[in-house]
Amino acid sequence: MGLEAYNQQSAISDDPYVLVLKLYEGLLKYLSFVKNAMQEGNIEEKFNYINRSIAIFDELRNVLDFDGGDIAYYLDGLYLYQIETLFSAGIDDNINAVNQVMKVTRGLIGAWKEETGL
Repeated sequence: MGLEAYNQQSAISDDPYVLVLKLYEGLLKYLSFVKNAMQEGNIEEKFNYINRSIAIFDELRNVLDFDGGDIAYYLDGLYLYQIETLFSAGIDDNINAVNQVMKVTRGLIGAWKEETGL
């Protein structure tokens, strides 16, 4: 769902670095929707956007290059932890946990931009 959705929604370049950045940015958007749904008590919408966020983390895991060194293993663990955090946050309506995932995602965006020069 992750990359395909972005390719369909907007005409972005085939640059894999840009695609990863778009995935991170999409995560922030969906996570804000999760928070809104929690605040409004909309259970269906909350889980819809949690599932979309998890799908993006899964897509990010799928594009990791484990031949490239330890960073891929670190990111894989980080992404898995974010998935677990979101799943628990959805069950407990824990907005603070969603905020933590957003904070991690913002950090990933900053690091990615710095590393890639985007």
